[in-house]
Amino acid sequence: MSSKLSTFICQNCGTETSQYFGKCLNCNSWNSIVEEIKSERSKHQDIKNNKKSIPFDKISSKKISRFSSGFREFDRVLGGGIVPGSVVLLGGEPGIGKSTIVLQSAGKISLNEKVLYITAEESLEQVKIRWERLNQKSIDLQIFAETNLFLILEEIKRVNPSFAIIDSIQAIHNHEMESSPGSVSQVRACSSELQILAKDYNVSLLLIGHVTKDGSLAGPKTLEHLVDTVINFEGDNISSHRLLRSIKNRFGSTFEIGIFEMLEEGLREIKNPSSIFTNKENISGVTTTITNEGTRPLAVDIQALVNKTFYSNPRRTTTGISINRLHQILAVVEKHVGVKLSEFDCYIATGGGFEINDPSSDLGVAISILSSLKNIPPLASTSFIGELGLSGQVRKSNNLRTKIEEAVRLGIKNIVVPKLEGELNNNFQNLINIKEISNIKEAVDYALSK
Repeated sequence: MSSKLSTFICQNCGTETSQYFGKCLNCNSWNSIVEEIKSERSKHQDIKNNKKSIPFDKISSKKISRFSSGFREFDRVLGGGIVPGSVVLLGGEPGIGKSTIVLQSAGKISLNEKVLYITAEESLEQVKIRWERLNQKSIDLQIFAETNLFLILEEIKRVNPSFAIIDSIQAIHNHEMESSPGSVSQVRACSSELQILAKDYNVSLLLIGHVTKDGSLAGPKTLEHLVDTVINFEGDNISSHRLLRSIKNRFGSTFEIGIFEMLEEGLREIKNPSSIFTNKENISGVTTTITNEGTRPLAVDIQALVNKTFYSNPRRTTTGISINRLHQILAVVEKHVGVKLSEFDCYIATGGGFEINDPSSDLGVAISILSSLKNIPPLASTSFIGELGLSGQVRKSNNLRTKIEEAVRLGIKNIVVPKLEGELNNNFQNLINIKEISNIKEAVDYALSK
């Protein structure tokens, strides 16, 4: 026996209620609650359990054998490759290149593994047009156009691929539920069934997900908790560069990034990303800092423009750096360097608009501001690393060794860092000139000594 149940679900946060409200009581969004009808199976079903608990020390501890996605940048974000039986959620703005990267990756994986590409938004002919434009090659790649969840599950069981792609999870429909595809209940039910299948059959699964107008992944938050890895594909319509950013990863570090360039024939991975965020010219108001994104060090230019203000309140504008961090750096510089910056507008931008969250870029921002104010170029071929404390001291930076190694690799001659401990300085003798400083005043005297 089965009966129909009516429930009211917020399409924004997934909260369920027994009656309609104009405003969601959980997320306070208006007109987001929709009535959904689903069938409920009898609760008195016979459940056969063929699994039994085992002692923890009986579990095999053999290393999981990952396989490559075909892109080194993609593998880096995944933590070293694709884990068998894992579920990956890939999100991004419309037109950013989600389908492009997974189709390219599917072709490369199919040279060594069996791959099933399930398209729920396009016909087979439309996918073939993109495939020919990308000029890809494949050996064991099968494509299946379907939106019905149970037909998709049966096809995955029949083909038994090593890697399966769902494009996209919002287009899949469970016919047992009367709500429309893309609704909270549909996304939750379909992703749950697919996750169970992936674990039971040891199939690596990649789900493409839509995003809302504010850039967050569409569907219930439980979708992100359900999968093993959440990756966001970022970029804009003006720049050709794309960032693949890890937000959650059960099999690797989070906040890893992979960098690609969108070309006419598809996506190309950038093997030396520091080159696209730096400029070799030595001009006033521009410094180079080295930041860490996950385990990867990246050299990024920081540009500053300081002008006499014509307003009662000076303008403060940033691109790639938090505005609150700029306010704090300006206060430290004014207090401990003795420069009255309250009379000047200040504009800060990073190379390529790259978003920097590493506080070790503070020193580079401060030197850029003073360099622009005095119209003096900083010391040539120099990188600045260090977090500014409120008392003017330059605090120790994380992963300093990898940052110095990146500076050496890029051919930078000088690097300004906080006081080092141990023999780190001795390890880089004859490779780079390391200037150790303890406060902002020392850094300014060294960098702007002209």
